[in-house]
Amino acid sequence: MLDDRLYDHTPARSVLPSEANDFMELTKMANSHTSQRESLLHDPEHWKTGDEPMTTAQRSYLETLSREAGEPLDPDISMTKAEAAQRIEELQRRTGRDRNHG
Repeated sequence: MLDDRLYDHTPARSVLPSEANDFMELTKMANSHTSQRESLLHDPEHWKTGDEPMTTAQRSYLETLSREAGEPLDPDISMTKAEAAQRIEELQRRTGRDRNHG
């Protein structure tokens, strides 16, 4: 036998316009804070390993992006992880590969 207490037959109440506006404002604030946190997490200047030499993957991607941008990468160039990340972002924007704007 099913327990009648499991079923709430109370009609849902309507959301007042002021409550909807408050919810929308809270959502905007939460999204804004999330974006700021994500920005800080992805900012190469805040990386603990940003001063280490760029990775093989970064070098390979830089070579690809540089070639697409018409600026071949100097094979003897030495960059940190943070510098490589910033250069990658710059070249992504220039080549249309920017994740955030395209």
